[in-house]
Amino acid sequence: MRVKCYFTGDLVDSYLNTIALASALGARALAGQGVLPTRLSAVDEAGSIDVLCADKTGTLTANQLRVTNLWVVPWSTDAWLLTMATLASSTSGDDPVDGAIRTAAAGHGDPHPPMLQHFTAFDPAKKMSEATAVDAQGGALRIVKGAYATVSTLVPAVAALAAAAHDFESRGLRVLAVAAGPPATMTILGLIALSDPARSDSATLICQLKSLGVRTVMVTGDAPATALIVARSVGIDGTPFPPGAIPTTLQPSQHAIFSGVLPEDKFKLVKAFQASGHAVGMCGDGANDAPALRQAHMGIAVSTATDVAKSAAGMVLINPGLGGIVAAVTEGRITYQRILTYALNSITKKIVQVLFLGAGLLMTGHAILTPMLMIIVMMAGDFLGMSLTTDHVRPSQQPNRWDIGKLTKVGIVMGCAELAFCVGVIAIGYYGLQMPLLEVQTLAFIALVSGNQASMYALRSRGRLWSAPGPSRWLVASSVLDLAIAGILATMGLLMAPVSLNIVLMAMAGSLLYACLADQVKCMTFRRFTIS
Repeated sequence: MRVKCYFTGDLVDSYLNTIALASALGARALAGQGVLPTRLSAVDEAGSIDVLCADKTGTLTANQLRVTNLWVVPWSTDAWLLTMATLASSTSGDDPVDGAIRTAAAGHGDPHPPMLQHFTAFDPAKKMSEATAVDAQGGALRIVKGAYATVSTLVPAVAALAAAAHDFESRGLRVLAVAAGPPATMTILGLIALSDPARSDSATLICQLKSLGVRTVMVTGDAPATALIVARSVGIDGTPFPPGAIPTTLQPSQHAIFSGVLPEDKFKLVKAFQASGHAVGMCGDGANDAPALRQAHMGIAVSTATDVAKSAAGMVLINPGLGGIVAAVTEGRITYQRILTYALNSITKKIVQVLFLGAGLLMTGHAILTPMLMIIVMMAGDFLGMSLTTDHVRPSQQPNRWDIGKLTKVGIVMGCAELAFCVGVIAIGYYGLQMPLLEVQTLAFIALVSGNQASMYALRSRGRLWSAPGPSRWLVASSVLDLAIAGILATMGLLMAPVSLNIVLMAMAGSLLYACLADQVKCMTFRRFTIS
């Protein structure tokens, strides 16, 4: 029982330390690309997402809003329309829509505007902002600015208004309606159309995400026609989600465009995708987005996000656009591949070490490794395994999915292959060369060290051994140091019986031949258990 607990505890502790180190290295790499993880686990989470819910404004578009068209009713003017819209806009500069309206009104508004009394900021639930003012005659004015569909319900119907709004939306413009007048008798003043062109790199980045197995879904509060035009321009395919409540389960393949979405709908959408078995990434920037960011597997606070959104997210983007998300997904997949190699290597080593002791006992009638040799083997293996966190690997082409059962089966197969090599080496020394027991113990130590090296290099590639990128300098240095120390200890007889240099070199050369065999076994096993 003590042996079992030590074995399990050693494996788990070493594994957790390696995950932390691999994630820390991934986080450092992402920081250099303008992505700041708020926790280490976010690096692995980024590699697991297969659905990305991306906001339109500022993520898919350049967030450079400007007023391009005005439509006014006969009893109003362009100047009066912009003046009233400005009174119902914030002055903080945080809202790009309000900033674009103020810019358009500068020098073109009414020179004698009403006196502002009170301003109510934009409410996502109501889809409008509001202000009260006093005109030159002392009369009270109520001013409303917001989505056309919302404002049009507050005022008497006006001919051609709907057609004008539809025309703007069909051109991909964001449409706002402005109404003003005495509180009980407000009338529509006109429409303001704003353009926000898609980012030049959005289509390319969405294509890259698609190649990585991540489906991008647009989530926006804009009108359906506007959302559809922008979605098509950046390469988001799929049908728009019809108006109505979001169901409890939903497949992202059914719909790719969700328009007129409220902050609480984002939370429901994330849960619906998750209920269908998907790992979801969610972009957000406002305090109201915090629940959705927290619920998602990977919450992503965009560059303009509030502090509340950033604290709820797993990653914060420094630069606008999807570039940081692609980098996060790629780095998450790289981290996963490094940890996967370490996990397979660790399972293989533990199986070999346990079974090798039994096999040696049956062959010689004595312990094939002394306690000191076992400690050295484990220390050397852990030192080499930790260097795998720096290895050069290719990112996974599909989202990360851990299957411990498959990894254990692969580890057992590879462990049996390495066991056969190690047993073969000591059999040659004990039966063929008639080496004394103490020298056989040293030979067993060399066989384990070199066999672990061969298995590790075979496991670090998902295809043939030579198809993998070159190992990192830390991995190479660890390997050289590992073998050099083992060879020096064995030939000089430090902490073990000495053996000749020829014996050590022959055992290490045999591990090179075993590496080729292990590579063949690995390829067949990976295909059988679909490890990629």
